[in-house]
Amino acid sequence: MTADKSPDRTPDGRFVIVDGRRWRATDPDIPEEAAARLRSHLMAARRAVGAARRAADPEAERAARARVHQAKVALGERGTLWWEQSDAERRARWREGLAALD
Repeated sequence: MTADKSPDRTPDGRFVIVDGRRWRATDPDIPEEAAARLRSHLMAARRAVGAARRAADPEAERAARARVHQAKVALGERGTLWWEQSDAERRARWREGLAALD
């Protein structure tokens, strides 16, 4: 990691490197306001996973994991590779994700 705490990236910017592991980066073309909302949904869903596990509630855990997945797809971190999508497909992906999660 660099001094500003952001993870290192591969030269093409498509992946971040965390503890030696490569993870798909968030789509850089998502407007910052939308990306921030999606990250907020992602973190809330991750907290819900933890709460459901602590409560031993498998149904709530499944629902929370589905929201994690939905947020990560909207961010471009899962699903179709964002660099292989057209601008319209990329825009539709994050807008549909926000509509579903808001």
